[in-house]
Amino acid sequence: MDFSRFLSDDFEVKSWVNAAFRAVQQEAPGKVDAHAATLVMKLQLFIQEVNNAVEETSHQALQNMPRVLREVEVLKQEATFLKEQMILVKEDIKKFEEDTAQSMQVLVEIDRVKSRMQLAAESLQEADKWSTLSADIEETLKTQDVSVISAKLTSMQSSLAMLVDTPDYSEKCVHLEALKNRLEAMASPQIVAAFNSQSVGQAKTFVKVFTEIDRMPQLLAYYYKCHKVQLVAAWQELCQSDLSLNRQLTELYDTLLGTWHSQLQWATQVFKNPHEVVTVLLIQTLGALVPSIPVCLSTAMERTGQETKLNKLLELYDATVHFAKGLEVAMLPNLKEQNLVKVMELVEAVYGPYKPYQLEYGDLEEENLLIQISAVPLEHWEVIDCVQELNHSVNKLFILASGAIDNCIKLTDGLGVCGLLKALKALFSKYTSDFTNTLQSIRKKCKLDDIPSDSLFQEDWTAFQNSVRIITTCGELLHQCGDFEQQLANRILSTAGKYLSDSYSPCSFSGFQDTSSAEKKSSIKNPWQEYNYLLKENPSEYASLMETLYTLKEKGTSNHNLLSSSRSALSRLNQLAHHLAFDSVFLRIREQLLLVSKMEGWSSGGIGETLTDDLPNFSLTPLEYISNIGQYIMSLPLHLEPFVTQEDSALELALHAGKLPYPPEQGDELPELDNMADYWLGSIARATMQTYCEVILQIPELTAHSTKQLATDIDYLINVMDALGLQPSRALQNIVTLLKAKPEDYRQAAKSTPRRMASSIAAMRGLEC
Repeated sequence: MDFSRFLSDDFEVKSWVNAAFRAVQQEAPGKVDAHAATLVMKLQLFIQEVNNAVEETSHQALQNMPRVLREVEVLKQEATFLKEQMILVKEDIKKFEEDTAQSMQVLVEIDRVKSRMQLAAESLQEADKWSTLSADIEETLKTQDVSVISAKLTSMQSSLAMLVDTPDYSEKCVHLEALKNRLEAMASPQIVAAFNSQSVGQAKTFVKVFTEIDRMPQLLAYYYKCHKVQLVAAWQELCQSDLSLNRQLTELYDTLLGTWHSQLQWATQVFKNPHEVVTVLLIQTLGALVPSIPVCLSTAMERTGQETKLNKLLELYDATVHFAKGLEVAMLPNLKEQNLVKVMELVEAVYGPYKPYQLEYGDLEEENLLIQISAVPLEHWEVIDCVQELNHSVNKLFILASGAIDNCIKLTDGLGVCGLLKALKALFSKYTSDFTNTLQSIRKKCKLDDIPSDSLFQEDWTAFQNSVRIITTCGELLHQCGDFEQQLANRILSTAGKYLSDSYSPCSFSGFQDTSSAEKKSSIKNPWQEYNYLLKENPSEYASLMETLYTLKEKGTSNHNLLSSSRSALSRLNQLAHHLAFDSVFLRIREQLLLVSKMEGWSSGGIGETLTDDLPNFSLTPLEYISNIGQYIMSLPLHLEPFVTQEDSALELALHAGKLPYPPEQGDELPELDNMADYWLGSIARATMQTYCEVILQIPELTAHSTKQLATDIDYLINVMDALGLQPSRALQNIVTLLKAKPEDYRQAAKSTPRRMASSIAAMRGLEC
């Protein structure tokens, strides 16, 4: 029987019993009772064995317990004895220190004297060695063996280090330096030959020698000079060729980039810090070029016309940027091994020649844009040609503006944003000025400001149609200006945003950001990406740039005022175009109204005067001038219909942005502003009524008949207004009331009208008010 299953954690009595009887039922089904009795007997015997084992183990534990207690007591006594012994040892050590303190002091002094004596002996040996070496050095120099001479000089240098306190130390130093100079002069031809032939073995030997005698800077000077001479000669040959400056720079940069790769491969086998050595070589070469790159740039700019100066500069700068990118790609994999200070010096040497032009970018761009926009013709002899040129000029304007953004990013990497904004404002200012002059010219061509010499009435809607096209052009200007300003903000932030750190605050004392030490340690900065000419050269402009970037970042690129003044100027253009359109419509009405006060029939007797004053008013008909005006106004909806039916987003934008003269009187029902035709019709109607009132008050005298005639004319105009769903003005209603009032009722009627108006009408009619 397997009793080990009783020790299992998942032991179940039922499972064990079922398993014990399952085998018996299969083998001998009739012997289950006997098997059960046998199983119970075995379990009882097993229980008895377990009980015996427990009793035996308990008995042994009880017997062992006194022995454990005795051992614990012995261990406690031994620990007490050990403690007492430690106290005694501590007292002995303390007594020994007190007894031997004087002796130890003496030993320390003796050791110090010994060390000094050994040092003095070594110094005497080195002094004797210096004397020996000094006596032998001349013979050694005659051997012309650089390695042997170097070893002697190194030994003399070591000896001299031990003779610092001797009286003639300075003289010995001068002597040693003179010997080093003789060695250098002796080895210089071999050094030059080794560097020119690119001999790795010889170069390594000289590096070892010059390192030992502390003359590595002088050896590097030989290296730089050897290669500089070759590179400067190549540049001078390029300058004497017939190639353009752009091509000359490209050839030079290709040569320098090739030199970087070839010399780095060679220097890696020779020098300990090959990257720094080759970087310094390029720095010195760029500084030694004759003629220098700044001089070449200046000469090229002087020879270039004003209209192509900026393009020429960008073309040259592009060649330099291509070279800089090539160097950056070459350096980037081993940037951690570079001397970043030297790399930054190289960056300055590469980009430095363009710094004066980058600082003047705003002026250069402004001059370029003004020249370009001046070449865009707006003025023509025919009005229709002017209108077409104005329409075509919109795309030309924003192509120039977008090109200016590209120029700013190419030449200044976003640092010239302040200059760009200044140039763009100048561009839009010049354009709006030319646009305004063209609108004035169109006004003159359409004779909108002339006073008519005759009363001939002719309808001509050509000027109005042209004005609507100009309004559409203004809408396109406003639309593209909004899109351009959004594009400008996005590109400024995406390009120049890298200069703005999270720690920047416009409220700080200096306005500059300070990179935290954690940021500095977190990553190695790439000097090619960190180049910032503006920070040192023009801090105030840099602070303005940071403020602009901060505003764009905090408020978002859709909420900004980068070109607010330009947008206002374009809105004023739209307003002028609205006035042009309005005046072109109102011109015919104004011409007829200006004849009213000059008509002789108001004060002289006519046919009507022979009739009785009691003649009914309906027998009078409106005069020709007011009939012409009425018919003209009634035809307005037909010509204003394009405002309603034409689906033109630019025209719709301009119409909603513009304002017409003669707004509704306070208290009047406002026209439906979404319906531009009604808005325009209302403005023209109010202009007609106001001008009519003004010319009526200028009539010197009215007879009884002419008073009725004038009232009839006004009633006709009021009926026209009613037919169009427009309200007559209060002034016109007051005038017709005063004209219709009988002489005996005039004072009573005048009480509800303005006093000045009542007095004027009374004077015309010859009544007392």
